[in-house]
Amino acid sequence: MSTKNDSIVNAASATSTVDPVIVEIIRNGLFAVTEEMKTNLMRTAYNLIIYEALDFTVGLFTKEGDTVSIGLGLPMFIRGMSETVKSKIRHFGYDNIHPGDILVTNDAYTTGSHLNHFTFTMPVFHENELIGFTCCMAHWLDVGGSLGQITTDIFSEGIQIPIVKYQSAGKVNQDLVDIIAMNVRLPERAMGDLRAQITAVTTGERRFLELVQRYGNHDVQASIQQIMDQSEAVARQNTLSIPDGVYTAESFMDDDGLEIGKRIPIRVKVTVKGDEMEVDLSDVSKQVKGFYNSGFTTGIACAQVAYKCLTTPTDYPVNDGSFRSLKVIMPMGTVISAERPYPMRVWMTFPMTVIDTIFKALAPAIPHRTIAGHHADLVFPNIHGISPEDGRLFIVGIGPLGGGWGAKSSEDGVSVTVCINDGDTHNSPTEQLEAKYPVLVESYKIREDSAGAGEHRGGLGAEMVVQALSPFTVTTRIDRMHCKPWGLDGGGEAAGNGIAIRHKGEWKTDLPNAKIFNVRLERGDAYKMLSGGGGGFGNPFKRDAHKVAHDVREGYVSSAAAKKLYGVVLDEQGVVNAAATHALRAG
Repeated sequence: MSTKNDSIVNAASATSTVDPVIVEIIRNGLFAVTEEMKTNLMRTAYNLIIYEALDFTVGLFTKEGDTVSIGLGLPMFIRGMSETVKSKIRHFGYDNIHPGDILVTNDAYTTGSHLNHFTFTMPVFHENELIGFTCCMAHWLDVGGSLGQITTDIFSEGIQIPIVKYQSAGKVNQDLVDIIAMNVRLPERAMGDLRAQITAVTTGERRFLELVQRYGNHDVQASIQQIMDQSEAVARQNTLSIPDGVYTAESFMDDDGLEIGKRIPIRVKVTVKGDEMEVDLSDVSKQVKGFYNSGFTTGIACAQVAYKCLTTPTDYPVNDGSFRSLKVIMPMGTVISAERPYPMRVWMTFPMTVIDTIFKALAPAIPHRTIAGHHADLVFPNIHGISPEDGRLFIVGIGPLGGGWGAKSSEDGVSVTVCINDGDTHNSPTEQLEAKYPVLVESYKIREDSAGAGEHRGGLGAEMVVQALSPFTVTTRIDRMHCKPWGLDGGGEAAGNGIAIRHKGEWKTDLPNAKIFNVRLERGDAYKMLSGGGGGFGNPFKRDAHKVAHDVREGYVSSAAAKKLYGVVLDEQGVVNAAATHALRAG
């Protein structure tokens, strides 16, 4: 007797036309292509944000623009790159795309992100037939526009490049290059990163062609379809394990940087029916005046990132087959589907909380597969000034800082880890920062008592103090200071993100939010970044008292918090007083 489960599994096998061994070789070959694209970009890029922080993503796509493989990087690019490739196909048409072409844009409403993300796409031809595309989206440190100020429209955020050809049949459009170079503050670095991205897409083209030449285009294309079918089957199978129902949740963002203290609501509805899921984002806030908007593709990515985490977290390469069983409802004009000319410079902040809220909605249905709230922000200051060494302008982003992730039903949350939006990105090495810029990292440490209490404790945030060795200006766009990471099943909330400024030895800590714009620091002044923790899971009084004592010894939890939040009493040596602890917890 055939069951629904059998039909899902058989859907993939019914289309199999390639030896399974060859399929697995090609699967790993596709993954290797995008990893080499990633490696070559890192080796040739000029800016710290690319070669150290890894703020980029590379990918392979079908000739229709569907995702075949994405090099591990920023999860939120999962939709933006594919839709950008498709937009380029629609713009030029297949008849006007030729071997040796490279297509470029940084249009925020196409990529779904900000103008800093230049996206280069190269068609791959085999025996005069278009068989796919390679693509690289990477963060340029500066693209012109206002520096450090909050923006209120896209025109003040920098140069806008529509969909055009950077290279036509192998010939570079030098006029375009000259226009870009004239409109950025650090042209030598911008041009260096541009060349690095060209290296990435040409590497992808070369390696993909080698794969096709070795195994044949038919087997490669058939394997790609089979891999996507398999990803779909796994996603559907795991969706079946979620109880049918309608699940809702809400949270909020602190403000849009202009209307201070005016909360921005985030509401989601998730419907599960059989092997399909629908994520309705219609009630997410309307687009805002400040620069925290993102484009339609990012809204779709919010649902896709959450869905992949829940259904195919270890299925590689990342491909569009994983999302065939997901439907996303989202009108235009929201904070995650903004329309021109709404500003987009800090596009990445709000989507993280949308994903967090989707997990929150599903927590009652699948508590063993979701996590409590996390710090959900890059906690990333931007500084600029004049270098005392050469008298030239410098611009640098320091971070992301990393913070706490929420606890699970079975384990503590991870600590000082980059937020979900930035996945594989790294923080800025102290040695690199101090060698290249006039800064001194006074301290970088775990933030005591930042984790949400619970039977399973949330992850811990961090504290970083950076001193100015010469005058510079600092800007932060941090959110989730007031919307603190929530706990689940009786777990406590964590500390939120924060910022403090030291002028002439005095700390200012009473800021209304964690956003500051173009604050001047003199030599000896400093700023302090505070990343939030992760929410706890379960009743804190059920946490093993000896684990609490260990947390106190490690500096994760203060003895006062151990007693107040966990009901654990320690003696002067930090040893659990069993009798006093039992009495406190029983009372």
